[in-house]
Amino acid sequence: MFKPKWWLKNVLEIDETFIKNNHLRGFILDLDNTLSMHGSPAPEQGVTEWLEKMKKLGMKLIVLSNNTKKRVEPLAGELELDFISFGCKPLTLGISRALKKMRLPKKSVALVGDQIFTDILGGNLRGVPTILVEPFHMEDKVSFKLKRKLESIVFKRDLPQ
Repeated sequence: MFKPKWWLKNVLEIDETFIKNNHLRGFILDLDNTLSMHGSPAPEQGVTEWLEKMKKLGMKLIVLSNNTKKRVEPLAGELELDFISFGCKPLTLGISRALKKMRLPKKSVALVGDQIFTDILGGNLRGVPTILVEPFHMEDKVSFKLKRKLESIVFKRDLPQ
């Protein structure tokens, strides 16, 4: 339940070949540490261009975040993406809402996120293929370091020292 279907460096590695090879038509995207640095009001470098490529390919995209509407709405708006805040991942309610909005079968949608115990577990519980990405920048806060250490128990990832 804690293992992603795919493990990539970041969302920018998802390209047309990956999409075609895996028969994907949409992405449910985590926000913090997936599209932007945790708490940042701006997307990470390259994310806006990547999203434009995805839209041109006809991909359906939605942001699903456990964060508040106050945090999610401004950045999702800037990125011109629909969103669901307070997603309650790993519970599957937010994922189900995203799938309903996207009107796509769950096997053709991948949930993309950086956390095993929320994004990956939630997607796997709902039966949605999952993509684990590394954060663009590792957080310095003790709580994030502890979370990453706990994640390494169930999934080996390269953690900076």
